[in-house]
Amino acid sequence: MIARYTRPEMGRIWSEQNKFQQWLEVELAASEALAELGTVPAEAARLLRAHAGFDVARIDEIEAEVRHDVIAFTTAVAESMKLAGHGEASRWLHYGLTSNDVVDTAQALLLTQAAAILKTGLEALQAVLKRRALEFRRTVQVGRTHGVHAEPITFGLKLAIWHEEAGRNLKRLTAAAEDLRVGKTSGAVGTFAHIGPEVEERICARLGLAPASVASQVIQRDRHAAFVSALALATALCEKIALEVRHLQRTEVREAEEYFARGQKGSSAMPHKRNPVTCEQICGLARVVRANVQAAFEDVGLWHERDISHSSVERVILPDSCILADYLFDKTTKLVDKLLVYPERMKRNLDLTRGLVFSGQLLLDLAAAGMLREQAYKTVQSHAMHAWESEGDFRAAVEADPEIRAILTPEKLADSFSLDRQLRNVDKIFARVFPGEVG
Repeated sequence: MIARYTRPEMGRIWSEQNKFQQWLEVELAASEALAELGTVPAEAARLLRAHAGFDVARIDEIEAEVRHDVIAFTTAVAESMKLAGHGEASRWLHYGLTSNDVVDTAQALLLTQAAAILKTGLEALQAVLKRRALEFRRTVQVGRTHGVHAEPITFGLKLAIWHEEAGRNLKRLTAAAEDLRVGKTSGAVGTFAHIGPEVEERICARLGLAPASVASQVIQRDRHAAFVSALALATALCEKIALEVRHLQRTEVREAEEYFARGQKGSSAMPHKRNPVTCEQICGLARVVRANVQAAFEDVGLWHERDISHSSVERVILPDSCILADYLFDKTTKLVDKLLVYPERMKRNLDLTRGLVFSGQLLLDLAAAGMLREQAYKTVQSHAMHAWESEGDFRAAVEADPEIRAILTPEKLADSFSLDRQLRNVDKIFARVFPGEVG
């Protein structure tokens, strides 16, 4: 488990104490459901609920000898019942269950708890993206394709795109978490050989889970793979945001940068450095979550009704993926919330090529005015390439071209280089993304 990145709430969920507590909840729910149907004495179920407990250190001690975690757990719980003076009731503990009836059902409880925190984290990220998108809705910036100046955009549009993606990730995570909210108590090969489906339904209802319609000894691992995939996609958004900030923070660009606190140091050798260390950390850790997807997919195929090859993997990838996703959502939310944005630098960079970013509009206007498109493209590109290579003034060269002046009036030419014209539909886009937020 990646303890360094564990926040308290998520850390509590994946603690050994909570894991065994969820195991105990499954065991108690099973005893109570069986008692309702007359299989287990009602008094035994009551005593188990009142007195069953465990000590993690004792479980570890027993497991070191028996080499089986569930047996170590049930033995420790039985000991607690004996110490409470109700050892006779412990014979009804784990009645009719196999290990994975407990482990897989309890794991669904753990993942449900984790998913609730993760969804809250994604909602917080989406909220801050919305706030800052609206803040920079009209902040003009040059759009870049292949890293090269393309056409004007606004910085708010960039944030709006991230906001929409966060919403899709929230839907995917919610669906994957709901798909995992299932339990099973159908026994060693899924046939309900010892307790029936009606018991499983009662147990799951007590735990707030749905019963798996059909299972082997385990709940099928496509559910878990989908959940880890949803986390990987959501943290890929975190990486996308952080990567963009890293590019915008480059000295040559410097249109935005992550917050640099008073007293913070960027380099042991170069006092001037303000490095995007948070962004780089986000990008790096997102790769770890993404790598876990491969392991989750490998867990889907098991031998026959079950083998143990998935178990050791899940003990790492499920806690780690949840812990890292929680951490990354929080880090990215804070990154966006405190992001330093420099509109004047954005405008300066937009003007750097002296009108080149309007070449596409000029091409369309020449064609609309009567010039063949092939000729218009050739004319505009000729001026563009000359301005590019000589660092000249593209707009001035266009306005001085007699062939262009012959078909475009000065007013039409000015309109070809109009920012307002280029960005006239930004508010309509925002009205799509944020209905009711844009007047």
